[in-house]
Amino acid sequence: MSKKCRFCDSILSRTLIDLGMSPLANSYLTRDLLSNEKFYPLHVFVCENCFLVQLEEIQTPVDIFTNYAYFSSYSETWLNHAREYVEMMLLQHKINQKSFVVEIASNDGYLLQYFKEKNIPILGIEPAENIAKKALEKDIPTMNRFFNTELAMDLVSMGKSADLVIANNVLAHVPNLNDFVKALKIILKPDGIITIEFPHLLELIKNNQFDTIYHEHFSYFSLITAQKIFAYHKLVIFDVEQLDTHGGSLRIYVRHLENQKIADNERVNKILIKEKEFGLDKISNYEKFSKNAFRIKQTLIEFLEESKKQSKKVVCYGAPAKGNTLLNYCQITSDLIQYTVDKNPFKQGMYLPGTHIPIMAPKKIEETKPDYVLILPWNLKDEIMQQIDFIRKWGGKFVIPIPKVEIHA
Repeated sequence: MSKKCRFCDSILSRTLIDLGMSPLANSYLTRDLLSNEKFYPLHVFVCENCFLVQLEEIQTPVDIFTNYAYFSSYSETWLNHAREYVEMMLLQHKINQKSFVVEIASNDGYLLQYFKEKNIPILGIEPAENIAKKALEKDIPTMNRFFNTELAMDLVSMGKSADLVIANNVLAHVPNLNDFVKALKIILKPDGIITIEFPHLLELIKNNQFDTIYHEHFSYFSLITAQKIFAYHKLVIFDVEQLDTHGGSLRIYVRHLENQKIADNERVNKILIKEKEFGLDKISNYEKFSKNAFRIKQTLIEFLEESKKQSKKVVCYGAPAKGNTLLNYCQITSDLIQYTVDKNPFKQGMYLPGTHIPIMAPKKIEETKPDYVLILPWNLKDEIMQQIDFIRKWGGKFVIPIPKVEIHA
């Protein structure tokens, strides 16, 4: 059966990259589950009509997100990002105590807590039961539901239309893209605004960020494609910011087409021009990506095998989804990397999917004094290198895998 684009319904025949068979990137394992693991194709297509980069829906959101391992509050960098965003929205977009703020995929309340501190009415919508529970424990009003047109209509009927809708790093997680964007339009007040953050496809391709591809991310967006999708649903991207988060993201600002009170910012056109200059509107320019990823794979394997020959100990820092894509694509297992560490206590004592590398508490690094620490969440490398700067005392070095394999003394 032919695969079709989840936005425009065109036939998908063009491969961006085939990362082989891989487990779900957030399916951390206990010892008794190591032998029963499932692997799925991690094959990425690019639509030749609308340029939406996408995976097939191998697993449903219910399978992936009902019980989820990612808690936003464990990264200081991410908390600072959320705090700054709230201050900016209050100052520049006049969000105040009369506003109603809704966040889609609100996680453990990492962002809404800062609106709550300002006595601004809030509602989080979080599909993962274990994470929604953590938010409720912090007194963050949270609905444990998937966001779709049905829920949006329910909220509107309850008088809960939003002045501000926030959707950070969730657009990629939605297989039914048109229903999701339609739901955003339904819940938004006539004069309201939506802000959405997502990793920028331009940065993904330019900086070889193939490890940010995993089954939980159904789609990958350029501004060119995002503009087409929102315009189809009579929504306008009136402003955009470039962010450093997740290796380079966009924050788009969206209004109803009918809302003429908000002027369009020139930044939108500037980024569209930048994307076109890079060639994101030409299918031939997507072809180099796969070769660059293979080059990183070869370099990393050579480094690890050489380290093993020299009896050098290599461990990892972090157990992020992106790290699992990297390690599985490179077919690296615990014979080359002894363990990884993670601050999240929910991951400690578990094993990485596919590679079966054990996850320890960060103190393990000080106890075992490895020669190299491979930083899997490379987007947080500055924060992590500062946290475990002590490895330099015994001559330990950092390894950063993306955009190319580099050693930092």
